[in-house]
Amino acid sequence: MAPSHVLVPLDGSPLADEALAEALELFDCRITVLNVVTPIDAGMIEGGVLDGDEDRRRAARDRADRLVDRALERAADADREIETAVQTGDPAETIIEYVADRDVDHVVMGGHSGERGTIARRLLGTVATSVVGKAPVTVTVVR
Repeated sequence: MAPSHVLVPLDGSPLADEALAEALELFDCRITVLNVVTPIDAGMIEGGVLDGDEDRRRAARDRADRLVDRALERAADADREIETAVQTGDPAETIIEYVADRDVDHVVMGGHSGERGTIARRLLGTVATSVVGKAPVTVTVVR
């Protein structure tokens, strides 16, 4: 059965861009792109590794806004309309929660290689591996 709502998580990587292109080409349904802003780790702030200032948060949000704006432009170039969302949290957990809370029935996302650990993590990437393992819907990983 063809999906009615596809989620494309975007992280700014070339593979995420390819995932969006694939979703736009393959699915004639509602498409939402989601960028997850990862919060600054409190331990890193307390340890002096990172400054926990508002400028850093604003820069992360501005980057997220640029990513979804670029996705809107790519969709318009393909004569399509998409929805966009920006949320803060752990990327894999946030993607899975978004799927469950918004009637998403398919995820198309980029995978990344070079991660340490299991062969699945090396082939797909840590976030993609988590989403594939935990999402209650079909997940297509673009490599």
